[in-house]
Amino acid sequence: MDYKNVTVAGGGVLGSQIAFQTAFKGFAVSVYDINDEAITRAKELIKRLKPRYQEDLGATDEQLDEAFGRISFHTDLAEAVQDADLVIEAVPEVAAIKTEFYQKLGQAAPEKTVFATNSSTMLPSQFAEATGRPEKFIALHFANEIWRNNTAEVMKHPGTDMGVFDDLMEFAKAIGMIALPLHKEQPGYILNSLLVPLLEAAQKLLVREVSDVETIDKTWMAATGAPLGPFAILDVVGIATAYNIGNAKAEATGNEEYKKVAELLKTEYLDKGKLGRETGEGFYKYPNPSFADPDFLKE
Repeated sequence: MDYKNVTVAGGGVLGSQIAFQTAFKGFAVSVYDINDEAITRAKELIKRLKPRYQEDLGATDEQLDEAFGRISFHTDLAEAVQDADLVIEAVPEVAAIKTEFYQKLGQAAPEKTVFATNSSTMLPSQFAEATGRPEKFIALHFANEIWRNNTAEVMKHPGTDMGVFDDLMEFAKAIGMIALPLHKEQPGYILNSLLVPLLEAAQKLLVREVSDVETIDKTWMAATGAPLGPFAILDVVGIATAYNIGNAKAEATGNEEYKKVAELLKTEYLDKGKLGRETGEGFYKYPNPSFADPDFLKE
């Protein structure tokens, strides 16, 4: 593996984390996003990671400043990828947006560049043709709060070169991840094959008015010993991502319950600026959510 320069396309919640973790481990990183507003937001998200790295990893100010210094920001795609050995795509979970992005990326990136999608729900084979380089295209999926929850699922599609697969496994380890190989395409990989049904079940209980957010989370935490309930997890993932996934399923299936979930997330959360932890409020208010109260499971 001879990766030195990494581009992260999309500076949202997870994109910003991928960029900073990669820079923290010594790589030169360029962050691409669509406009100055998105770049400003990406910079803000990255700055907010500093205390988390100090708290969770014992990182020093010097280490963190050096990591920040290895990141550049761009709204011009060709400029962002001109030296890229690897591009990690973390754009919204909307098939049309990803397809259009890969068509542009395929034309802008050098021939050497490997492309990796961080899509949570879509398969690499959906976009392999659009990249123009299917043999150098792969999925590399991270969990949220990647400096702590350090899983990297590496999933090839039928046309991925095995050398690329092996290189991505090594890259994942080089940025401090547990590299997890998937030898066949699987919607949702391993993590989301397990997690998404839980999150969907929780949202359906809410729209059916079976119970409320806190009670549903309390049930899961008390009964399984889990540190977070499904709605606390959704706040970490980001409610916009949950909405995009739910809305896509509603459109694909025509299922009324998915439609109700998407509508609830839009009207009660997105439209009110409650996007999850990143905005300080989602299903819970931060920095002191009720589920973190020592008495939460005692009542």
